[in-house]
Amino acid sequence: MTPATKAAAGRPAPRGRIDKRQAILDAAFTVFARRGYAQACVQEIAQEAGVAKPTVYNHLGDKENLFRHAVAAAADLVMAENLAVVERLRDPGDDLRAGLEDVGYRLLEVCCGQRARALRALTYAQLAAFPDLAEVVQGRTAERIGEALADRFGRLALAGRLRAPDPVRAAEQFLAMLTGPMEARSRLGTRAVGAAETREVAGHAVDTFLRAYGVSGQGRSGDYSPTYARAKPS
Repeated sequence: MTPATKAAAGRPAPRGRIDKRQAILDAAFTVFARRGYAQACVQEIAQEAGVAKPTVYNHLGDKENLFRHAVAAAADLVMAENLAVVERLRDPGDDLRAGLEDVGYRLLEVCCGQRARALRALTYAQLAAFPDLAEVVQGRTAERIGEALADRFGRLALAGRLRAPDPVRAAEQFLAMLTGPMEARSRLGTRAVGAAETREVAGHAVDTFLRAYGVSGQGRSGDYSPTYARAKPS
């Protein structure tokens, strides 16, 4: 490698190249979600991204590599959305129940969003051909969210706002009480669930969670009746 080549290798990729790569990954995920892996073609992905077909190959190689990177990139986006929601527990306010219900509802919104549903469907559909992708998606979504929640619950426990001697288990249970009922109500993502029903699922999850881990007096009401049940009709 010449000195000039070494210098070029050490420089970050130009902004335009990074943006083009991201556009290709976004387009690829859209097409794979629409067509499935077998029926999707690189030409359609190139058209969706607004680039020439050779450009797709130059950035990401063959179709299999493109699929792997597109799924991983989508998982990263879902993870970022969920982590931003969990971050709201850094300062949940005086009413911890209301803060948890808000976070639970927002996590379910992400879970039921188009990208997250497509990500699950693609991962399940290609499990036999790409078994390692399930681990990649799991690691970048559920595991990272669980870690972030465990950190928040641990800090709330240290502040005396929760009784959570095992924050990791508390986070695991909280997520299970959200996603389990929602998977059933949405018929594994095939049925749209409205905002009111989503809030109800979040409220029940938080109610059960606080019965196990709650500290008396943390909610404004001082009891364990969910916020959605306490609200009066306008």
